[in-house]
Amino acid sequence: MEEEIKKEYDLILKKLADSELISNFEKFEELAKRKEELEKILEKLEEIKNIEREIKENEIILNSKENEELVALAEEEIKNLTERKKRLEEELKKLSAKKKEESEIIIEIRAGVGGEEAALFSKDLFRMYSKYAERKKWRQNVLDSHPSQLGGFKKIVFELKNGDVFSKMKWEAGVHRVQRIPITEKSGRIHTSTITVAVLPKPKEKEIKMRPEDIKIDFYKASGPGGQYVNKRMSAVRITHLPTGIVVTSQTERSAQQNKENAISILRAKLFELKREEQEKKILKERKTQIGFGKRAEKIRTYNFPQDRVTDHRIKKSWKEIDEILDGNLDTITGSLEKKLLSL
Repeated sequence: MEEEIKKEYDLILKKLADSELISNFEKFEELAKRKEELEKILEKLEEIKNIEREIKENEIILNSKENEELVALAEEEIKNLTERKKRLEEELKKLSAKKKEESEIIIEIRAGVGGEEAALFSKDLFRMYSKYAERKKWRQNVLDSHPSQLGGFKKIVFELKNGDVFSKMKWEAGVHRVQRIPITEKSGRIHTSTITVAVLPKPKEKEIKMRPEDIKIDFYKASGPGGQYVNKRMSAVRITHLPTGIVVTSQTERSAQQNKENAISILRAKLFELKREEQEKKILKERKTQIGFGKRAEKIRTYNFPQDRVTDHRIKKSWKEIDEILDGNLDTITGSLEKKLLSL
């Protein structure tokens, strides 16, 4: 493993030294990030090697049995070093797994029960993820959106890339519940609304093949409140995948071609997720519970505004300062989820 990592690291250093790469900022940024990841892995590997060396030195003292006090100290030191090595190996495992996880994802937020209030909270969730993406220096691109009358979203689809997006965002998939007094409520009653979030890894083109005869493409006028080109051009795109019946749309761009590309990206991601689900069913056939995979049918989190509390039901933990969380401060939640759910 170490030899492969060093080879990749040396290759990246050579590429980064290439003066022509400076003009390709996106590629430069990708390589620089991977270089940083590899440096962390190599650092952990070096620490493990040093610990193994110390363990061997203490084992020599332990086997000598010449001095009881030194032997006792060696036993204690071996115990501590072994525990430290185990922790480092777990950290190394997580760092190594990051490369395997998808670096591009598509997120779909849909208003569920609650009408206009659900649509408004969909907008709040979108803002929360956008702010979180800014903190993480991820790139974001909106692929499709269907605004509501009061400025919320009945549905919004966007992609995130350039970072460990899947490892962080996979915990967000599921049903999000909000409890608050809607702006449309005159009597001051607290309403409960739901929003579904789907986190779809974006597949590479070779992973999902689509035959032209399997898709039906329709162009129509974009709809929604406001906008210079809304309802004027046939720029919105609807694609139907005939074998599965999956329908996707895109209407955020002025260009019909760009909307078509966006819609195809969404469709590929949905087909990839369908394929993954089928594989999961086979693998998990005999397993009664599935914790932490964020299926859309699961109620994963509640945002209770009157009590200023966010509760994640999977780990039965709550946090205060709901406004700060909705401002993109998700690390405390994702950190707790990683620690708890990855240990199961």
